[in-house]
Amino acid sequence: MRVRFAPSPTGELHVGGARTALYNWLLARGSGGAFVLRIEDTDRERSTRENRERILEALRWLELDWDEGPFSQAERADRHNEAIEQLLRDGHAYEDEGAVRFRVPPGETVVEDLIRGPIRFPHDAIKDFVIRRSDGSPLYNLAVAVDDLDMAISHVVRGDDHLSNTPRQLMVIRALGYEPPAYAHLPLLHGPDGKKLSKRHGATSVEELRARGYLPEAVRNYLALLGWGLDDRTTFIDTETLIEHFSLARVSRSPAVFDEKKLRWMNGHYLRKLPLDELVERLVDYLDHEAIVARDKVDREKLRRAAEAAQEKLQTLADFWPLAGFVLERREPAPELVAWLAESGARERLERARERLAALDDFSVEAIQRALRALVEELGVKGAAVFQPLRVAVTGSKVSPGIFESLAALGRDETLARIDAVLGRLAAASVR
Repeated sequence: MRVRFAPSPTGELHVGGARTALYNWLLARGSGGAFVLRIEDTDRERSTRENRERILEALRWLELDWDEGPFSQAERADRHNEAIEQLLRDGHAYEDEGAVRFRVPPGETVVEDLIRGPIRFPHDAIKDFVIRRSDGSPLYNLAVAVDDLDMAISHVVRGDDHLSNTPRQLMVIRALGYEPPAYAHLPLLHGPDGKKLSKRHGATSVEELRARGYLPEAVRNYLALLGWGLDDRTTFIDTETLIEHFSLARVSRSPAVFDEKKLRWMNGHYLRKLPLDELVERLVDYLDHEAIVARDKVDREKLRRAAEAAQEKLQTLADFWPLAGFVLERREPAPELVAWLAESGARERLERARERLAALDDFSVEAIQRALRALVEELGVKGAAVFQPLRVAVTGSKVSPGIFESLAALGRDETLARIDAVLGRLAAASVR
């Protein structure tokens, strides 16, 4: 089996394109065949080198490696023109005002689609189509047909937005004297509202998914299930299992729904299963890639403690910095939070909590928890009356990982220093 993924470098890699790439990659890997990468850049005005590199980087991030390529369609113009000259000689094409048109024969083309079954295209509904512009540049339908032949592609698996092109490409291939590859057209992705997937539904490109902190293995798992399934019950499928079991026979004919909420949930499952050291490395990569903290500036020991405290609450890598970045950088509570502490009478409870924490020889999660719960019992208050002021003092926020884990991650000296800083602000506020 020889399959190809042939994106157009006119923008980012859309999640629909990523699913197409994944399905082709799985077919190649599962069959011991080849995955060919071809950049369809015949649209000179919209195709850019920058977009080409963005697509390649998105595929690398998804860990979809290719066996051949990336080939540039535009750089194969001489070969395309050879095929056009052959079509002209054989009477399958003719010149028209400087351009060249393919002569559509009478009859019909039947696309034996591996997903949809046979689809008939009467030729009387298809006009003679241009295969070379008057400026001498070959057009898409000619170039694709020739490239698929030259690259010995056995199966063309692509989105059904290409279905209308397929009869034209089949005509070109047969006019050149060859049998065509097999075709399978994937239903397009929809949003949860049933409409074609677009920006209004959230992240729609691989770049956006990466920036939002998703893991490539979770994205592969989720995209694989958008129109295919191992069975009716299995949700979490590792990549090796996907390679072993993926086939076109189980691909649905109906549009699949891309729901980022489900992807977030699935990603959280993958994040919580990561060994701590692996999570730390993923966070280092993410923080560096998103220009939050440079790789060489990360305090890995602090990051490890923060990751350990936060792991159970994370659904994406992007959740980490707002939730637990306070371990790596001191965040002063905003004035409104200091005012809230003052108005709620938290100063004395903070002072008492500081005394208990300062007295601890063992600053582990367990020791911190015993000391603070004992204080709550003595004061006869609810836990939040002690824990929430502490959280605000040390994290600068009312939201963090568990308070005991947060304090342990900070360590005694930094915890006490942050409490002292807030007590100082409360004292100053009371004087005013």
